[in-house]
Amino acid sequence: MTSRREFIKKSALATVGTMLIPNFLKGFEQQTFAFQQAPSQGKILIMVQLSGGNDGLNTIIPFQNDIYYRERPTIGIKADKVLKLNDEIGLNPALESIRGLYDNGLMQIINNVGYPNPDRSHFRSMDIWQTGSCSNEYLKSGWLGRYLDAQCTGKCEPHAAIEVDDSLSLALKGLKVKGMAVQNPAQLYQQTQNPFLEKLAKVNHSAFDNVNYLYKTLSETISSADYIYEKSKVYQSKATYPQTDLGKRMKTISELINSGVQTQVYYVSHGSFDTHVNQVNQQERLLKQYAEAVSIFMDDMKTNGRMDDVMVMTFSEFGRRVKQNGSNGTDHGTANNIFLMGGKLKTDSNLMQAPDLQNLDEGDLKYKVDFRNIYSTILDKWLQTDSIAVLGKRFEGLGFV
Repeated sequence: MTSRREFIKKSALATVGTMLIPNFLKGFEQQTFAFQQAPSQGKILIMVQLSGGNDGLNTIIPFQNDIYYRERPTIGIKADKVLKLNDEIGLNPALESIRGLYDNGLMQIINNVGYPNPDRSHFRSMDIWQTGSCSNEYLKSGWLGRYLDAQCTGKCEPHAAIEVDDSLSLALKGLKVKGMAVQNPAQLYQQTQNPFLEKLAKVNHSAFDNVNYLYKTLSETISSADYIYEKSKVYQSKATYPQTDLGKRMKTISELINSGVQTQVYYVSHGSFDTHVNQVNQQERLLKQYAEAVSIFMDDMKTNGRMDDVMVMTFSEFGRRVKQNGSNGTDHGTANNIFLMGGKLKTDSNLMQAPDLQNLDEGDLKYKVDFRNIYSTILDKWLQTDSIAVLGKRFEGLGFV
C-alpha cells in the first residue's frame, strides 16, 4: 500500500510537472491505442484554415454580375483587375501566385459551400466545420480526430496528425486519439530534453488515476518530440519560402513530409480575415501571403516527387454578406468557397458555378454544397476510410478525387 508521505510527494511532483509543461505538450491526452498505418497508400491531407471568415465574393469574383458591383460600390474588385478563370468568375489579383495551379489542373474551386441553418458566430461556426456536425449538434470530437480513432488499435502515436501551431484545434481531437501541436520540431525537442521532465515521465504513477493521463501525455510527448526531431533532420528544404508565419509553417510541413515523418494529416491557420472595416487592403495582404506560401509549397512537393501524395484543402468558417457595410468592410455571412490542390485532382467546372446573387437568404448567399460532402469525399477516396464511421451518416461524395 502506498504511504501518505509517498502519495503527497508524488502528487506534488505531478503538480509541479504540469506547470512546467507548455501548451503544445497538452495537445493530446492519454493514448492507449496504437496507430495502424491508414490504408491511404501514403496520401497526406493538409488543411489550411482561413480564420475569421474570409470574404469569398472578393476571393472568387463574379465580375460579370452587376449586382456584385451595385452591392459593393467601393470594395468590389474591378473587372479589369480580376484574374479571369472563365466568362463569369475570376481570382482576386492577390492570388496571382496560385493561378498557375488552376491553369495546370492542380486546383479545384468549389463555390457555394455551407450547411443548413448557418451560424454567424466565429466560434460556433468554426466548431461546426471542425467537428463535421449539424448546426444543432454539439460534439466534443473533431472530424479528423475521429478519423484517427478509426485507424488506431493498441498504442497510438500522436504525430499521426500534426498542427503546426502552439495549441491543438478541435478538428484534430478524437474521442480516443488526439493529434499533436508542434510549432518548431527543434524547439519542441529542446524543451523536452529536461532531466526533471524525463525523470517525471518515468515516475510509477499507476496508483494515481487522477494524474495518470498527465504522466502518460508527458512520456509520449517526449517520445514523439524525439521522433519528429530526428526525422526532421533528414531533409531541409531548398525552396525559398516567404518569411511570413504561414510561409514558415508550410516550410515546416514540407520538411516533415519529405523527411518521412509518418503523419497523415497536417493543419495550419492563417488570418484573421474578420474584415468589418477597410476590407480591401487587409484581405489582399492576407490572400497574397496565402497564395505565395501555398504556391512555393506545391512547387516543393513537385520537386521532391510528392505532388501526387498531397491534397491541400483551404476553408473558412463562413463567408461575408453580399452588401458591403458602412465601414468599407463586410459583416458575417454564410456560404463560401473552398480550394483543393494536388496532383491527383479531377476538376469539375460544375462545382465552380458562380453564386446566385438574385436569390439570397436575407442578404446572404444560399449554400448548394454541404461541406460534409467534401469531407466525405476526402475520407472515402483520399484517406480511404469509412466516412460514415467518422461523420455519423452518409453524405453524397463529389467527383474531385
